[in-house]
Amino acid sequence: MKKILVVNPKGGCGKTTLTTNLASYYALWDVPVALIDLDPQRSSLEWLAQRPETLNPIEGIDGAHGRLSVPEHIQRVVMDAPARTNSAQLKRLFEQADEVLIPVLPSPIDIRAAGHFIGDLMLDKILRKSRIGLVANRVRENTLIYNNLEMFLSKLKIPLVTHLRDTQNYIRAAEGGYGIFEMAPYQVDKDMDTWKPLIKWIEKDHKL
Repeated sequence: MKKILVVNPKGGCGKTTLTTNLASYYALWDVPVALIDLDPQRSSLEWLAQRPETLNPIEGIDGAHGRLSVPEHIQRVVMDAPARTNSAQLKRLFEQADEVLIPVLPSPIDIRAAGHFIGDLMLDKILRKSRIGLVANRVRENTLIYNNLEMFLSKLKIPLVTHLRDTQNYIRAAEGGYGIFEMAPYQVDKDMDTWKPLIKWIEKDHKL
């Protein structure tokens, strides 16, 4: 069982988008997957409630109320962390996760917030042992703000795994309870290309 934590204390950075689409990827390929929603807002679970019955199942777990037990048959667990997470909670989550993904938006406020968060992580010896990757989210390439984000992230000691495009495809998927991988290929071919490095990074040394 591999556990993937998606975390960033800054709200609105795209944690749920990353979490739900990652869970749908595994479901599409018949990998038993659980989605643990640790946020009291329950955005991931609300997405899951909209999921069509015709699609492969995803096990939904309400982690905001303390339930973190996962059925034994599950092979991949994706955890959607709450926006407000104290140091003790972060330590517990990081200790449970095999991989940690930090989504960052290309805006001055988000870049500064990410810098403070990542700086705190690097100062903490426990968190520093985790395998952490950055994901630039809602990106429009060849823009000044994206270039600033890319320059900022490249200076950190945490790898920038990929960037996800700013596209309506994620909004459509969120409304329908499915992932972009479950949409028509001609609609999402450019988006799927940006996910390949991320899946490769997560599944390093593993074969699905």
